[in-house]
Amino acid sequence: MKVLITGSDGQLGRELLRSAPAMADVTAWNRSALDIADAVRARQMITALAPALIINAAAYTAVDAAEGDPAGARACNVTGAGNLAEIAASLHARLLHVSTDYVFGGSGRARFFQPDDPVAPLGVYGRTKAEGEERVLRSAPAAVVLRTSWVYSRFGRNFVKTVLQLCRTRPRVSIVADQVGAPTWAAGLAQCLWALAGRAECRGIRHYCDAGVASWYDFAVAIRDEALALGLIGSRTPIDPIRSDEYPARAPRPTFSVLDGRALRDELGLEAVHWRAQLQRMLAESGAGDD
Repeated sequence: MKVLITGSDGQLGRELLRSAPAMADVTAWNRSALDIADAVRARQMITALAPALIINAAAYTAVDAAEGDPAGARACNVTGAGNLAEIAASLHARLLHVSTDYVFGGSGRARFFQPDDPVAPLGVYGRTKAEGEERVLRSAPAAVVLRTSWVYSRFGRNFVKTVLQLCRTRPRVSIVADQVGAPTWAAGLAQCLWALAGRAECRGIRHYCDAGVASWYDFAVAIRDEALALGLIGSRTPIDPIRSDEYPARAPRPTFSVLDGRALRDELGLEAVHWRAQLQRMLAESGAGDD
């Protein structure tokens, strides 16, 4: 099967390439190769390639930067996603589009979000991703919109690497403790997408994240402790829990954005793996040293 992966140099894109099955004839484009917001160029290049499957891992994910750059976020997350959906539909190709838990607000909530729950994004990033979902499903009804959360990997910039760097360079660290979600290893997310690639009957919105829940503080403490056990950091740096209003973030974040991924795991026959077990695997496998 001829497969196109967009956003190939991001965390997820690189894990998709690393885990691509033998049956996949993969072409991988980063933004330098193809800006998906450029409708004319995108149509020319993708039509010439004629893929049977497009996995859209391209996204504007800088949550705080998006507040000052709504046009940039919209270009990739809305216009680009819509372009891919229109092109996929015209080629009768399948589209797997990756979205986010930040389409939800979650204030005062303690129940996992279902795929059919109404969205209520708080910031530019979440709003553009929600608009992108609408564009994809309107233009390509057979597409899958796969929402995920708190993605990290051995590649690129992410929360795990940030916490490790802070623990190596600061005597004390403060992390927000009143935002709750589900950390997700990009390698597991990639495996889910490849499983979806073989299930043409699956369409619409789905949720995937690692099992269990955590605050950013819980996640940071686990990163420190697992890294210390593996010898990736030299000391048990103190980590203090703080409130969201004590952390100078430009964009508002959901207070609770845990996605319910049980239905998709059952549909695909995937095992539920706790986020801490996935974190252990990621740190043990790579030492978090790859860029």
